[in-house]
Amino acid sequence: MSDQKNLSKLSAAGLLISLGIVYGDIGTSPLYTLRAIFNTVSDGGQQISTDLVLGALSCIIWTLTLQTTIKYVVITLRADNKGEGGIFSLYSLVRKKARWLVIPAVIGGCALLADGIITPSITVTTAIEGLQVKFPHVQVIPIVLVIITLLFIIQQFGTSLVGKLFGPVMFLWFTALGVLGVHYVVQDFTILKALNPYYAGHLIVTNPMALIILGGVFLCTTGAEALYSDLGHCGRKNIRVSWIFVKLTLIINYLGQGVWLLQHPHYDKTLNPFYELVPAPFLLYMVALATIAAVIASQAMITGSFTLIAEAVRLNLWPKVRINYPSNQKGQIYVPSINWLLCAGCITIVLIFKKSINMEGAYGLAINMTFLATTILVAVYMRTKKVPRYIIAIFLLVYGMLELAFLAGNMTKFFHGGFVTVLIGATLFTVMWSWFVSRKIKNRFVKYVEIEDYYQLISELSDDISVPKYSSQLVYLTSANFKTEIESKIIYSIIQKEPKRADIYWLVHVDVVDEPFTRDYKVEFLIPGKLIRIDFRLGFRVEQSVNLLYRKVIEELVKNGEVDITSQYTSLNKHKIAGDFRFVLLEKHLSRFSKLSFYEKTIMNYYFILKKLSLSEEKSFGLDSSYVDVEKVPLIFVTPDDIELNRLPV
Repeated sequence: MSDQKNLSKLSAAGLLISLGIVYGDIGTSPLYTLRAIFNTVSDGGQQISTDLVLGALSCIIWTLTLQTTIKYVVITLRADNKGEGGIFSLYSLVRKKARWLVIPAVIGGCALLADGIITPSITVTTAIEGLQVKFPHVQVIPIVLVIITLLFIIQQFGTSLVGKLFGPVMFLWFTALGVLGVHYVVQDFTILKALNPYYAGHLIVTNPMALIILGGVFLCTTGAEALYSDLGHCGRKNIRVSWIFVKLTLIINYLGQGVWLLQHPHYDKTLNPFYELVPAPFLLYMVALATIAAVIASQAMITGSFTLIAEAVRLNLWPKVRINYPSNQKGQIYVPSINWLLCAGCITIVLIFKKSINMEGAYGLAINMTFLATTILVAVYMRTKKVPRYIIAIFLLVYGMLELAFLAGNMTKFFHGGFVTVLIGATLFTVMWSWFVSRKIKNRFVKYVEIEDYYQLISELSDDISVPKYSSQLVYLTSANFKTEIESKIIYSIIQKEPKRADIYWLVHVDVVDEPFTRDYKVEFLIPGKLIRIDFRLGFRVEQSVNLLYRKVIEELVKNGEVDITSQYTSLNKHKIAGDFRFVLLEKHLSRFSKLSFYEKTIMNYYFILKKLSLSEEKSFGLDSSYVDVEKVPLIFVTPDDIELNRLPV
């Protein structure tokens, strides 16, 4: 933790790491943004003109200023959750304010995952296409597929070593962007007029293709969400200071591309303005650097997707999946299922669209939804911080209108690839939403009883030698939030289904709290020496290894003399052998007698399909299946009271 705190402080090392981690996506946007805008304009029959170039550049500059600088760097970075950022961290800060806030959180999360599929595809493809400037007949697709496949293969080994190289490489990349831009800007200083927002406004008001142009302009800010998501890795100060350098080099490069466009009014769609800035002798070096920058941008999206899913699992917004920790570095996680899902998605996108110019239609729409979701959640967060209502209203009005305008622009690309993003995002949404709603449905049918009513019965059962001992230490996971309550199905399992005699009964409850790294617990001795409850309070970024956490608590209790887990079997007791442990997990199933609406039945059926595909309960809690018993219980108990019968006379 100390290393992380040091990185969060403003320092040269922190600034360099920020360049490598945060800006990969937004830093590679000059590869395709202006090309996307002017390809669209060219298709619409418009000629390159000074007003068009200045207007497009002005839109880019002020989008970077309003959207990235003010919204994210100045405002959103303030919404840190114990130093952590990201849409689910933000949701954790405000979710108690209103239940409906889960909707923008889930939409934003799904859109980010969809973006994780599009980003590697378009950035790597665009970078490699630079080879065609010098070698027109080179086959791009095989090279792209090899790079993408290798990128996803290395994830399982951890990226801490490679990550250390990201900062210097990205510093070189941004420096190259600035140098290339300056080389052209000095040839025509009139391009600096684009700094005036008048030209952006003039284009939006007068150009009939303004909406379509805005769809292309939006690509310049697609990596803005990463500034917030990586808050925990780099710290607010390092991100804010490094952004000054990044924004300056980006704007200079865009201005340089603008000068080239003015010098070539007869626009050729086969050319990329970015690569046209590069002197011929340096082209291959620039392609290599662009490819590495594209890989870094992709790596950032992949790592962000892993973190996003890990948080979603712990917030009960995604099925339980295996999460590995390939290195000791904080934040280094690997989620195999998501890794290969993203890999398959990227390869499919590349094979379907073949050229980066075709992918531009699919790019931007997903992240646009995340921006809107973040705007809503930040507005609620501002309210919790007692920000005056008129300031919140201005924030919502400005960014609501801006992002809805971008959404309208991106929707013009719907039939040119945008539908792919919507399809991916919608599929992911059904998973998150069904998993979330199914938990609400299950909780509705959980019946709790007063545990005090069973104290005497449990004590007598524990001492009843006529009942075969089930286990020395018997552990149940309970969802009851209060120590006075317990699920009726647990009592049914202990007493009725198969009377389970044990020396000590343990109830373990896990509460996921809104702070990221909380690790607290408390112990309640409900029946001294017979029935003990352990409550864990874990942050939404803490691994829920119940087995390890439980055993750690037991060790401390034994060490303090608060509990004796020595086996009560005579032969083992005299040798001070610890008793055996057994976990009982109660697995719900949907009875055909269940009284649910069509919508709820559909959700629950989908949930049980997802559950079969997800990690089992014992594996997700880190339990050894050799000492776990799984008992199936119906979601809804149907009692004789629910059945009406008429008895006929004999």
